[in-house]
Amino acid sequence: MKKLLIMIMILLSAGTADTADAQSAKLQKATFGNGCFWCTEAIFQRLNGVTAVRSGYEGGSVANPTYKEVCTGTTGHAEVLEITYDPKKISYDELLEVFWKTHDPTTLNRQGNDVGPQYRSVVFYHDDTQKALAEKYKKELNDKNVYGKPVVTAVEKAAPFYPAEDYHQNYFNLNGNQPYCRAVIQPKVEKFEKVFKDKLKHK
Repeated sequence: MKKLLIMIMILLSAGTADTADAQSAKLQKATFGNGCFWCTEAIFQRLNGVTAVRSGYEGGSVANPTYKEVCTGTTGHAEVLEITYDPKKISYDELLEVFWKTHDPTTLNRQGNDVGPQYRSVVFYHDDTQKALAEKYKKELNDKNVYGKPVVTAVEKAAPFYPAEDYHQNYFNLNGNQPYCRAVIQPKVEKFEKVFKDKLKHK
């Protein structure tokens, strides 16, 4: 009887693991650099279908860079978001739309008052499909002259992603009352929510 119970427990745990693996296999990743990750993280976290957002660094030549090192502009990293999403709820094309409509993709190594290569506009693609979609979207923006000047967003193969320090994660949600958050991030989030209200998570 004891052996039978043990076998049942093993089978049940294996089934749970298989289900978790199957659910995980359905999720995909997207990685974008579009300025200060404090602002951009707050935007993508609110999208229905996005299950996780991590702020970090990508595209540089130094392993495990610190925020202080990246801020020097000498490591080659961009501040990026690693976004985990459910393609059944939100498509990569929709993520690209949010990406390009929530920052200025025409300024090289700059977003507003933030200047340096760490603030560059970049799509890090994870497969050939993402690469093709990003390049197509960028071409259409330029062909239609949507911004009145060329889109300079780089489309590059995903490189090692290094998570930013803990205090950068979930920054706006944890520090929304700070002056910078209220003056800079909150207006961007409010504007985004008005434009993309049909894509937001239900509150």
